[in-house]
Amino acid sequence: MAGTEPPSRDRVSTPQTDFHRLWLTETIRLREEFAGPLEDGEANRRARAAGGDLGKRIQTRAIWLAERDGLLAALRHWRQGGGLALVALLAFALVGGAGLALAALGSEQKGPINVFWALGSLLGLHLLTLCGWLLGLLFAGDSGGVLGRLWLWLSEKFARDAQAAQLAPALLLLLQRRHLGRWGLGLLVHGFWLLALTAALVTLLAQLSTRNYGFYWETTLLDGNTFVALTQGLGALPALLGFSLPDPATIRASADQALSAEAARQAWAGWLLGVLLVYGLLPRLLLALLCLGRWLSGRARLALDLSLPGYRLLAERLQPSSERIGVCDAAPAVMPEIPASALASPAVGAPAQLVAVELDESRAWPPALPGAVGDAGILDSREQRRRLLERFAEQPPARLAVAVDPLRSPDRGTLALLGELSRSAGQTRVWLLPPPPGETLNEERLDDWRIALNQLGLPHGSASPLAWLESGHD
Repeated sequence: MAGTEPPSRDRVSTPQTDFHRLWLTETIRLREEFAGPLEDGEANRRARAAGGDLGKRIQTRAIWLAERDGLLAALRHWRQGGGLALVALLAFALVGGAGLALAALGSEQKGPINVFWALGSLLGLHLLTLCGWLLGLLFAGDSGGVLGRLWLWLSEKFARDAQAAQLAPALLLLLQRRHLGRWGLGLLVHGFWLLALTAALVTLLAQLSTRNYGFYWETTLLDGNTFVALTQGLGALPALLGFSLPDPATIRASADQALSAEAARQAWAGWLLGVLLVYGLLPRLLLALLCLGRWLSGRARLALDLSLPGYRLLAERLQPSSERIGVCDAAPAVMPEIPASALASPAVGAPAQLVAVELDESRAWPPALPGAVGDAGILDSREQRRRLLERFAEQPPARLAVAVDPLRSPDRGTLALLGELSRSAGQTRVWLLPPPPGETLNEERLDDWRIALNQLGLPHGSASPLAWLESGHD
């Protein structure tokens, strides 16, 4: 975290969709809820400068913190891992579906097939998982079943990023807002089974088209009339779509032995294909389309829950009371005049600014400045730093020179301030002031400054930057 290098001003990397922004915002909220508040001074300033309603500002703050702390990169890794997990599941669905068809037809190429045993092999697991999903939808809320949890687990493993582990809980909490979990994971589950059953249907069709199979049924407890009624009942809907339906005589004749007549074999094969299509593929297809529609509609209406304690605490920092109250009094008939000296002052809104950090009173400051260069003063206190950074957030200068005293050590707080100032301006240079008369500059300490500034990527030097501030070039 807070001590890591903040995002560069020149490197813009933002989430691709509003959903990803909400996801990262929820992740930041969970981190702060369990690990305590993050160092967010600069993030809050940027959020206030960006404007918008409270929800928009909270998202802007969260995206900046996510990029600074590596969560934005973790999200990209998690999405890549999710894609790999999805490919693995789809490949398993293809192989598993083909395996179901081969298992239903048996290991022998031309041996007789118990038609109801084959049907159970093709549709048994599908019907069990379908009933489980429906029961979970009714009683378990947003449960995505074993397959959904497997996908989440594989996504985290394939991401190979320690911070990606924080994303999955935030995703599930976000999806619970509009019960999107059941529809998103349901789309995954039904899509998996749709692909598996399609592979089974294609494999079954290929096997039946290229090999000669006979079909029979057998029973010990039930009578023949039960099988006749069951066969015709299951085949009624497929028959409406043009699939063949064995007549009662053919069904009774297929007891205990497969018929050699070609018409009988074709009738049983058409019946088996039709039942697989109607009771296997079509329910999964309709449920997948239902889940997709509910997912898209719910995702479009997804928003932050601003009533959560973590977001309520941010309201005053990101949207002060003065902004929320708005205009209370009517505008006066005559506006007061602003003194000309205030309008002419280059200190506010000047394209170039000079600021100093923690200078001794013995130094004469500021130097004589060109008319186009504004004096931002000397930053000694935290309040001065905050006010200047907020001003720069609203009106970033095109060029900024920061004067530092190299007689002081480059401590962590000063270097962090230099980083924040550099991200608040178009171009930044650090002026390593020469020592006052009678004092000698320690070369080792000067080297410490140079090394630290090089690590920050900030141009620096001992020459006066006033000419660069005025014209933009040396």
